[in-house]
Amino acid sequence: MLQNQIQKTYTVSLLNKEIRYLLEQNFYSLQLTGEISNFISPSSGHWYFSLKDDNAQIRAAMWRGNNRSATFKPKNGDQVLVRARVSLYEPRGDYQLIVEHIEPAGEGQLKQQFDALKMQLAGEGLFASEFKKPLPNNIRRLGVITSPTGAAIKDILTVLEKRAPQLEVVIYPALVQGNEAHTQLIEQLQLANQRNEVDVIILGRGGGSMEDLWCFNHEMLARAIFNSHIPVVSAVGHEIDTTISDYVADLRAATPSQAAEIVSPDKNHLTQHIDVLQSQLHQHMRKHLQVASHNYQVLEQRLLRYHPTNRLNQQAQLRDELEIRLLNSINRQLESAKYTQHTLKARLEKATPQTKLSHAGQTLQNLVTRLHSSQAKQLEFSEKQLAVLAAKLNATSPLAVLARGYSMTQKDSKVVNTVANITEGDNLVTQLADGHIESTVTQVSKRNDK
Repeated sequence: MLQNQIQKTYTVSLLNKEIRYLLEQNFYSLQLTGEISNFISPSSGHWYFSLKDDNAQIRAAMWRGNNRSATFKPKNGDQVLVRARVSLYEPRGDYQLIVEHIEPAGEGQLKQQFDALKMQLAGEGLFASEFKKPLPNNIRRLGVITSPTGAAIKDILTVLEKRAPQLEVVIYPALVQGNEAHTQLIEQLQLANQRNEVDVIILGRGGGSMEDLWCFNHEMLARAIFNSHIPVVSAVGHEIDTTISDYVADLRAATPSQAAEIVSPDKNHLTQHIDVLQSQLHQHMRKHLQVASHNYQVLEQRLLRYHPTNRLNQQAQLRDELEIRLLNSINRQLESAKYTQHTLKARLEKATPQTKLSHAGQTLQNLVTRLHSSQAKQLEFSEKQLAVLAAKLNATSPLAVLARGYSMTQKDSKVVNTVANITEGDNLVTQLADGHIESTVTQVSKRNDK
């Protein structure tokens, strides 16, 4: 009777093989969570462990080729999410899981939320390169938003002490883990923008699990970073960790230490750059002094050429020449008058009439009087003309203008007549009556005529 009912006789090996085929075909890929126990990692590189919950457990194996891509090495007690297929270990008939992927429990759902938010913000353009603000060339004060007692701030300060001890650091303390962390991070970021006291901001913390870093994946924090007018460097976790803050920030650093290196110039390079600038400055100053010296000599020669004393000496010489010409004219007129007097006297002596003699004497007297009057007027006119010329000369004298309290300002040997031609840092030369002043412009103010 029993033999009629049995159609096929199995060996144990064959049974286990077919059961393995059935399990693998019907449970090819599934996800499940559980707690790691009995974890073993032999020299072969494969992982063997049990996955259990409160009521049951199942053996599991993860081959070396698969566990190399795991982001962590599990240990007993860890809650994990695995993707696996159900199989059977034929030699012992043990029902087991062949694990292809493993991650800490909870990260699967978080990863989905992360990917959804990343896609949403990318679609809005928050990650676009055209909105990335460049870091300033000369960073003098650095803002750091992080935990004041965490490893991140210690790493940042250590790097800055070696590379750029002159760089000022302002710490904006905030939680970097937990449900309220994103709120504090946003508040400190907004506070830094309100104060506007730093040139660039490092936002970050040390490494951790996805749950530990989750506050840096908050949508509100991403929008606060995007709206910051101060450039933000994101330095969250280790090199393998990536957050939404990394994508939206103006620059991402793999670690807080690398962020400190990015924002701080190496002091040796800075010293070399300062030496180069100092050498260039000395060369520029030497060239400027040579040009200024040449211009001074040219102006000095021009000043001597048009000096009021020289002009006055020339006018005095002209006056002397006019005086000599006047005296010569007077002498000629006197000589002519004397000659006329002698002629008339001779004619009178020849004529002998008393009336002609008297008339001739009167005529002679009138001529002498007119001559003296003419000479006096001409002399007075010449003196007045000389005084007018001297006054005009004095009025046009540059020294007379300077002596009244005025000055003449020059830039690059050109007279400055408007503040529009002046910028901060310009070198000016101001000419006064008794010398000149060299100055550098620190502020330019325009007169408001309205």
